[in-house]
Amino acid sequence: MSAMGLYTPLNILKPVAAGIWIADGPLVYMAAFGMRAPFPTRMTLVQLADGELWCHSPIAPDQALFAAIDALGPVRHLVSPNLLHYAHIAAWKQRYPQAHAWASPGVRERAACQHIEVHFDADLDDAPPPDWAATIDQLHFRGSRAMQEIVFLHRASATLILADLIENFEAEKLPTAMRWMARLGGVIDPDGKAPLDLRLTYAGHKAQARASLARMRAWQPQRVILAHGRCYLENAATELARAFRWLE
Repeated sequence: MSAMGLYTPLNILKPVAAGIWIADGPLVYMAAFGMRAPFPTRMTLVQLADGELWCHSPIAPDQALFAAIDALGPVRHLVSPNLLHYAHIAAWKQRYPQAHAWASPGVRERAACQHIEVHFDADLDDAPPPDWAATIDQLHFRGSRAMQEIVFLHRASATLILADLIENFEAEKLPTAMRWMARLGGVIDPDGKAPLDLRLTYAGHKAQARASLARMRAWQPQRVILAHGRCYLENAATELARAFRWLE
């Protein structure tokens, strides 16, 4: 895959609202429908009330990005939101040894299975720890038999931060094979959602997922940051109702 699919410029902090930024990274390759599929990556950085920094799904290490982050404040939290988003935490932990690495459900087992050495300091739960509760809310989105995700809300900007509960790939950015896979998975913009294989893992447990969704929508987010594809920077309530209609 060429530069198509990438949200350039890469490794640059892009402001979303006061105190929250995204940075787009290089491609990663993940198993999908029996193939290795290229995925664009995106991390989210939040400045907490005490000036310390919280990093959601760190992308591949980059020295220029580190320099820009260091100018904002000390990195104190490295967050794995689900068991697929953890691969670069070890490298960031080496760069920021005082940072706490936070584990999502199942990520320790996943890392061990993939022979990736990463140390986590604490586990994410259904409520934010005191470290960031004043700035960020969170909940455990339940119901999947395979992968559960911790979702977050930047309170001041009403920005929802997701990893794989919604993927929203723009067709024109994808090569032919990936476009076919994305259509099969139901994750093509403007109708992004959880990919088909993930949706199927909620069978028999959709009531749990609907309860999680109700809590998430009660936050009344105004925008949604996604790890893969085009974000929803407006009309968040409408986009969430559309993207999760498969739970009805």
